[in-house]
Amino acid sequence: MTIISYPGALLNGNETHARKKLPYPVDGFGTRAIHVGSEPNPTTGAVIPPISLSTTYKQDGVGNHKGFEYSRSGNPNRDALEAALASLEAGGAHALAFSSGSATTATIVQSIGPNAHVVSVNDVYGGTFRYFKRVASETQGLETTFVDFENADDDTILGSFRDDTKLIWIESPTNPTLRLVDIPRIVALARSHVANPLVVVDNTFLSPFYQSPLLLGADIVVHSLTKYINGHSDVLMGAAILPPHHIKLAEKLRFLQNAHGAVPSPYDSWLAQRGLKTLHLRMKAHGINALKVAKALERSPYVEEVLYPGLDSHPRNNLAYRSLSPHAKKFVDGLKSVTDEDGINPDSEGGFPYGGMVSFRIRGGAIEANRFLTALRLFTLAESLGGVESLAELPAQMTHGSIPEKERALLGIGDNLVRLSVGVEEADDLVRDIEQALQVALRGEDYV
Repeated sequence: MTIISYPGALLNGNETHARKKLPYPVDGFGTRAIHVGSEPNPTTGAVIPPISLSTTYKQDGVGNHKGFEYSRSGNPNRDALEAALASLEAGGAHALAFSSGSATTATIVQSIGPNAHVVSVNDVYGGTFRYFKRVASETQGLETTFVDFENADDDTILGSFRDDTKLIWIESPTNPTLRLVDIPRIVALARSHVANPLVVVDNTFLSPFYQSPLLLGADIVVHSLTKYINGHSDVLMGAAILPPHHIKLAEKLRFLQNAHGAVPSPYDSWLAQRGLKTLHLRMKAHGINALKVAKALERSPYVEEVLYPGLDSHPRNNLAYRSLSPHAKKFVDGLKSVTDEDGINPDSEGGFPYGGMVSFRIRGGAIEANRFLTALRLFTLAESLGGVESLAELPAQMTHGSIPEKERALLGIGDNLVRLSVGVEEADDLVRDIEQALQVALRGEDYV
């Protein structure tokens, strides 16, 4: 929705679009998460918005209604969620919630019309790859060029653009190898080309807490709300958020959203909004735990490589820090400033929190990886990510199984690559679980 009826939602730390003079301070991320879209009910005074299950709404005259006609076109719970989303994604003004992240992707791609060209990061989510190559290519003649945005030089990237290039699709970090893309660099290249394609960033892995792509120049940010924003593994939903100057594009996406009917239910919208109220708290805990798990993996003789950009040893650690949102940078810097008598902060030693996703390559292959995954006690072997509980999976055979084996190999998605979604349990318990499972996998004996 367009959130001009929620003044606080416009105050996203984006000075370019925020009001210049305010009689009150700009509210912080956590404050907006709790209050925007959750104003007390004006009729009953209820502090928590009620669930509005009605599919249709009374009109006082033909076309004379209170903002709602039919629930597919608009619903109070979905509107409230969209207001909160536009507020939390810094630089946002228009948010649209969809029935899934895949429905979000499909709607954006359909909006560019037939016979268009897309340039996508090569290490893209398997579901996005499937939609580009096996659905949109057949239904709307879409052509997709996959490029290594992390390592390719400017000429190579510009050479992938065509006059009919309509979209640049970025994930950063990528799924599952956690490669980092310099978003402002790709935006600058896109703006320099005659096609001037839209830049879309899938911000699911970092959430609006750790990264703000709209402030880095992106045109659209997408999320699988199923993951961190809802955060409790009980809602299937997606969203697209756009900055103020893209009102026409937002209206087009809104039209398609209504025409497709790919909308979330009122109950799911209510659950997702309840979940995002604690997003800032959960993301801090996810990040601190993930850093500790990554450091433990780095110490292990049973691990070949750890992929976590927050580690000081990661080759793109500086880019990871530069890409942090203003509120995440404040959190990270605050951790570093608090130390014990030895000048050490255990929550930031050896790096800084950078989301809850960690991938690593176990020594061996599929057999060792499977032993590790089935020996875990606290990490559940399951797809998806971003819930309060810790999950583990084998991308080559699970989330990225739809990508051909040869292409997976080129991307570094081998049979020994394990992806962890680090939850918010006690960090020491998670580290012990990882260590015992590695010992079982590589030595065939119980951990002592």
